Amino acid sequence: MGKYISDEHKKFIGIESEPITYDVERGAIRLFAQAIEDRNPLFNDEQKARKTRFGGMIATPTFVRLLMPREMPRVDIPNLPKRLLDGGSEWEFFHPIRPGDRITVVARIADLRETEGRMGTMVVRMTEMRYTNQFDELCTIQRMTLINY
Repeated sequence: MGKYISDEHKKFIGIESEPITYDVERGAIRLFAQAIEDRNPLFNDEQKARKTRFGGMIATPTFVRLLMPREMPRVDIPNLPKRLLDGGSEWEFFHPIRPGDRITVVARIADLRETEGRMGTMVVRMTEMRYTNQFDELCTIQRMTLINY
């Protein structure tokens, strides 16, 4: 048993959020591409995108950042250190997201552990978000790491 994480907390690994489904609109794909200043015709121009191997517009890979889980699964850890650091995200991409897709997102607690750092004990939480389309094809997995220290 650790300083912050008990065996009881470990039971939260695997807990999932309620699924939420989003309708993906062509305009939203364009606006997101413009916001990140990506001028690739795949994300902006249907006519040019039709001439590519994708056969039409698709969303930028990180478009799913707009498609948030309804509520992130939570683990209540008493006396958790207050300082929080974004430990980064890992991404896997499987199927492109297209205008008209219905994308369902589910978040899951993938890991919960303690480790020692220069400033003392750190609590590392990894949450995995899975994005699937209306054909039950996995489009994207994002693994997000948060560190309390």
